[in-house]
Amino acid sequence: MTDRTPTTNHRPPARTNPFSGLIPVLRKEAIHISRDRMALFFTVIMPMLQMFMIGFAINTNVRRIPTAVYDAAQTQESRRLLDRFVNSDDFKIVKYVFSEEELNREVIAGRARVGVKIPPDYSRRLLAGQTASYLVLVDGSDSSVAGSAVNVSNAIALRESLERSLSVTSSRQTLPVEARPKVLFNPDSKSANFLIPGMIAVLMQMMTVLMTAITIVRERERGTLDQLYMTPVKPLGLMVGKIVPYAVVAYVEVLILLFFMRWAFGVPIRGSIGLLMLLIAPFILTMLGIGLLVSTRAQTYQEATQMAFGTMMPSIFLSGYIFPIDTMPVQFQVISSFIPTTYLIQIFRGVILRGAELQDLWQQGLILTAMSIVMIVIAALRFRKKAG
Repeated sequence: MTDRTPTTNHRPPARTNPFSGLIPVLRKEAIHISRDRMALFFTVIMPMLQMFMIGFAINTNVRRIPTAVYDAAQTQESRRLLDRFVNSDDFKIVKYVFSEEELNREVIAGRARVGVKIPPDYSRRLLAGQTASYLVLVDGSDSSVAGSAVNVSNAIALRESLERSLSVTSSRQTLPVEARPKVLFNPDSKSANFLIPGMIAVLMQMMTVLMTAITIVRERERGTLDQLYMTPVKPLGLMVGKIVPYAVVAYVEVLILLFFMRWAFGVPIRGSIGLLMLLIAPFILTMLGIGLLVSTRAQTYQEATQMAFGTMMPSIFLSGYIFPIDTMPVQFQVISSFIPTTYLIQIFRGVILRGAELQDLWQQGLILTAMSIVMIVIAALRFRKKAG
């Protein structure tokens, strides 16, 4: 009997290439990225825009603070003191007033961040060898501006005193000129008083735009929005029906945030809540219009989220929320004038911190009303086109 043992093949197994298929996958992903323009924009362009805004628009050195002046002395000595404010790069005199009430109103309205009052006896006290003081009212609702204004006003008084002391031989022990700064609205310089009212405005924008855009885009993805298009409901009626519930939710959210601001962070509300609710209305309509525009452009939930967050960066850096608009270059100040959050922050800080009234904030309300009309009309046209 022959022994038949099976022969085995001892050839080594073929080696598999771990990078097999790499080139096709690379080609596929490159084509996908080039076609997804929205993702490409937010990945490449947005960081460049952020760097551009932070690098050119943001200036932490406070300069050219809007200042109102009440010169009750009207003498050569008082004009000499005011010349130091005029020639200073730290102050920009925007208005001369003729009463203390006008001076206070300019600061309360936010048209001036600093108010300078020179008393009637300023020159008489100087000539008599006594200390002549002047009052500096500082808007404390902006902590960075308040600190700079107090320091520079004291420096101007010291410089004026030194020059007068050197020019006149005298044995006096006190300085001839003294600045008396008075920080209004936020004398303790609490950061919460400065940050939280502006934060509520920024959160309002994010909430309204995201809520509207994402909800409508999700309905489109699920097909429920297309079913509504097939009903007898007109596009304009459909759009208004979509907006009104979100506006109600936005108002409820504002009241909740104001409650926590007052009782959790201790930020006082010096103005009228009714006036605040009235002036918020056009801002909410503007943001809902922007949300509708985003929903007509975005095809997916991710695109809607990216586009909604794309509106946040200018609203944080160019609206005056953190950095004063007056310190920005002129071109960026123009851009900030087209950002609705700029005016809402002024309204929140005016009503909550300074106790401003309608006569102080009607311009911001009028601008927001015009913006809301424009945005609702544009959104309605786009919405009707999309529905058609």
